[in-house]
Amino acid sequence: MIAILLAAAISTTVSLFGTKFLISFFQTRGQGQPILGKEDHGPDHHMAKQGTPTMGGIAIVGAAFIGWLIAHLRPDFPFARQSLIMWVGVLFMAAMGFLDDFIKVRKRHNRGIFWKQKNYITMLASFGMAWWLVVGTGISETISITRAEEFGVEVPTVVWILWAGGIIWATTNAVNVTDGLDGLAAGSALMGFGAFVIIAYLAFRNGDLYPSVVNPLALGVFAAAFAGGCLGFLWWNAAPARIFMGDVGALAIGAALAFLALTTNTHLLILLLCAVNVMEAGSVGLQMLVFKASGRTRRLFRMSPIHHHFELMGWPETTVIIRFWLISAIAVGLALGIFIADFSSLAVSGL
Repeated sequence: MIAILLAAAISTTVSLFGTKFLISFFQTRGQGQPILGKEDHGPDHHMAKQGTPTMGGIAIVGAAFIGWLIAHLRPDFPFARQSLIMWVGVLFMAAMGFLDDFIKVRKRHNRGIFWKQKNYITMLASFGMAWWLVVGTGISETISITRAEEFGVEVPTVVWILWAGGIIWATTNAVNVTDGLDGLAAGSALMGFGAFVIIAYLAFRNGDLYPSVVNPLALGVFAAAFAGGCLGFLWWNAAPARIFMGDVGALAIGAALAFLALTTNTHLLILLLCAVNVMEAGSVGLQMLVFKASGRTRRLFRMSPIHHHFELMGWPETTVIIRFWLISAIAVGLALGIFIADFSSLAVSGL
């Protein structure tokens, strides 16, 4: 438990001061986020935010890594191979996001020149990370809800890799889509990481009940480090945001959440743990489906992702953010309720 608290405290502190440094760093160089205008079918009501420093996700990822690293300096807490693989995946996604952010800032346009290719690259990387988890760790090759032993469906290795890779890719993109309002992505991710801390800690303290979860304490530290990174960043990212996380933060956070769902055998709970992200990405998919099916004449929402739809209905940005946070809190609470109910029944039956 000390390692988890240490990782959270250090990452929060580093993120808090690191984000402040990034704000000053980018402001002095006059580099900020370009916003899509009406000519690009973007949210022109956000044009006032143009020029706000971006790439704040560097502070989130850097702080999480430092918190995670220092927590491992405690005696008898070695580095877990599974966590190292997860970090490689997170840092790769962060690097892809950073490259896209850098191109956007340099070209002063909201879409990097390789924004389409980025999807294919991250998809291939997601399948590669899933394969590495299988061959490099003892991860359970099941599709599960709360645990692999009872509620998991064991599938062939190839199927699991495709399933897991799909989760990683979809979650990274879903968080990226969510990052459109001040603090929305960071706040909802903070709740998800907090839930994974609880799930991993319960698995650690009750290893006999969760034998298929590999190195659960290491997973708890990983989740706590990212929760702290999001918390410190949110101080500066809350409306009105003084900095945006950018793709570098969104892709890294999405990958981290997906890895935690896979390694804790809570694959299907991620639908609740990342409910806002699912809702946001789903709204984009539905919008495209209706638009194409109607011969490009009708739209389901006034604008997608769905947070822009509510803004165009007249909701103030802060109202949308807080209400979406409440949705996230309810969904995360429900997910934890399902997990703890299963844990309680398992503990009672084992007495």
